[in-house]
Amino acid sequence: MFLKEPSTPEAAEFLAKELAQSGYVMNLERAWAWRPDVAEAFVELRKRLIGNSSLSPREVALLVCASVSALGDSYCSLAWGAKLAKLGDAALAAKVLSGGNAPGLSAREEALRRWAGQVVADPNATRSADVDALRAAGLSDKEIFEATAFIAFRVAFSTVNDALGASPDAQLAAEAPAEVRSAVTYGRHAR
Repeated sequence: MFLKEPSTPEAAEFLAKELAQSGYVMNLERAWAWRPDVAEAFVELRKRLIGNSSLSPREVALLVCASVSALGDSYCSLAWGAKLAKLGDAALAAKVLSGGNAPGLSAREEALRRWAGQVVADPNATRSADVDALRAAGLSDKEIFEATAFIAFRVAFSTVNDALGASPDAQLAAEAPAEVRSAVTYGRHAR
């Protein structure tokens, strides 16, 4: 990471909590320890976006994988690729992370995958026909809004991590299936 680890009491408390939850302090948490209140607000926002949505856990994992791979964010690709592998299979997660077509996705999931790529690449280039394609795949307007907000949320979160040099944790990479690790050829390397 490019920043020094903060030495404030708030940071120490935040990092101790993270250590207790996962058994190690994630590299990205060292950056977020500069503003634990903002880190906690991000977690709360993610819970709100997912908690009241009719998007399935697999659709959410797919959205994250499609978004962060389009950004070239290896950290979130490894973390969420492992989640998508558990909700589908490792080969499917690897295909999504590689940015190509992923046989095994439903029409609805494929529409979400394409939408995530479009929103990340150039949100100003989207057209009403793109939203119509989401509707045709079975997504409601509320779900389209939620998917778009979630994509934007992931872009913001990943941008902070990537810009400040947070490398994927060695533990995180080790826990990801081999297919997922092989698909993540972009971004920073695990440390």
